[in-house]
Amino acid sequence: MQLRFRMLPVLLTLFIMAGSVAAQTSQALYYMNLQQRNTLNPALRTPGRVFIGLPGISDISVRVDNNFPGLTDLFTNGVISDSTFAFLEPGEDLDNFLAGLGTNNSFEPQAGVQLFGLAFTVGDDLKITLDISEHVDANFVLPGDLITLGFEGNEVYMGQDIDLSSLRADMKYYHEIGLGASKNVTEKLRVGARVLILSGVASAYLTNNGITLTVNGDNTHTLDADISLNVSAPVTFLRDAYEGVIDHARFDEGRFENSRQWVAYVSSMANPGLGFEAGAEYSFNDMFSVSAAITDMGFIKWKRDRSEIYTTKTFQFNGLTMQDVYDESVTFAELLNWAADSIQNSIELSESPGTYTTYLPLCLTAGFSFTPVKYFTAGLLSQTRFVGEQVHEALTLSGNFNVGSVFSATLAYTIANRRYDNLGFGLAVRGGFFQFYALVDNMPLKWTRVTSGGKSYSLPVNMNMIHARLGVNFIFGYRENEKVLPAM
Repeated sequence: MQLRFRMLPVLLTLFIMAGSVAAQTSQALYYMNLQQRNTLNPALRTPGRVFIGLPGISDISVRVDNNFPGLTDLFTNGVISDSTFAFLEPGEDLDNFLAGLGTNNSFEPQAGVQLFGLAFTVGDDLKITLDISEHVDANFVLPGDLITLGFEGNEVYMGQDIDLSSLRADMKYYHEIGLGASKNVTEKLRVGARVLILSGVASAYLTNNGITLTVNGDNTHTLDADISLNVSAPVTFLRDAYEGVIDHARFDEGRFENSRQWVAYVSSMANPGLGFEAGAEYSFNDMFSVSAAITDMGFIKWKRDRSEIYTTKTFQFNGLTMQDVYDESVTFAELLNWAADSIQNSIELSESPGTYTTYLPLCLTAGFSFTPVKYFTAGLLSQTRFVGEQVHEALTLSGNFNVGSVFSATLAYTIANRRYDNLGFGLAVRGGFFQFYALVDNMPLKWTRVTSGGKSYSLPVNMNMIHARLGVNFIFGYRENEKVLPAM
């Protein structure tokens, strides 16, 4: 199987178009009476004396986080076709698209599946937890100046140096084993911690040591680049037989002729990593409490199936931009092919790549809750995530109903990703030892219809935050019967 580098510019365009969905780590989950909230703060109390999670049913989560304009912003009059990309035509639609860009524009899809979960209470209040899960994460960042230059042309940036050091790409698939414990250390204070054993399966990581693009007075561009693409996967980079340039990558299919070889490759601890999480919850009385946590503090060192392509050159482009497409001197496809050829000719292949390290997106959480009556809690939650050099902040106000371990529901309002219309909802119902739950951090309130190929579809007008999570928990014992706090 071969992957052509000429597709890279097209993929970048698709990342821009993916702005119809986005999110932070789940805020709606934090004050619900669910075992899964322990992953946001290992000190938080969870229902039941014993919890069991089974593969593929106890916890499935999907999250996409970006701050690009939405999908419906990219098309004129809600019609999807090659000739109606709003951002490819000069005018009001393009101006609105560019105005919606930030300094750094990110796209972060994530997915997670729990393979096994176990939690049990020892004595009065010591809770031990074990989680085994699969994760697929990605993070792409495009500087706003680069996108604006491409669409508006050189005039605004003539004679200037554009710093592109925030350009980022990181994709990884890894396993996580978490072993944790939480306990009351005083009548009012509960603490918890978790150790993460990480194992990487595959990764692609762009190391950006500096990129500067200069717009010259003669409308050409000079690019100073010191970047490398590090890969840990069964992939081989190959050169063109005629020109000698690296133009495609080949997947090593011959190594995976049966399912046993796939399982052996995926389950191997060839790319080790380690992480740590800690949290605390302090109750002033029955009505007021505060909590804080640091989660996803970890790294993975990639050693297996290493390959690396890089460039440390200064090279010159001929200065073509989208303005040339507007003037019809070149087509959009010709512009993409020109950019791909210019970059491809400067790429070198490393003969002996070493290891490289990637980091989990560190998250800091702080919460305040007010419980005026037994079954209702109002919560205020702040989450700050650090993804590379980017900082994502989310602030959530929620109302939470918890009737023992039988029923739990939450309604949440979140400010994040430069948007102020994020409403979330969560629901959990328990019958016997079964507990079903589902939650989403954004419910699209305004929809529009778009047409494509004669068919009509409904899409959310603005949807810059979503995190969907659902599953079935097996819970034994009731928290009301536990002695939650130690005696004075």
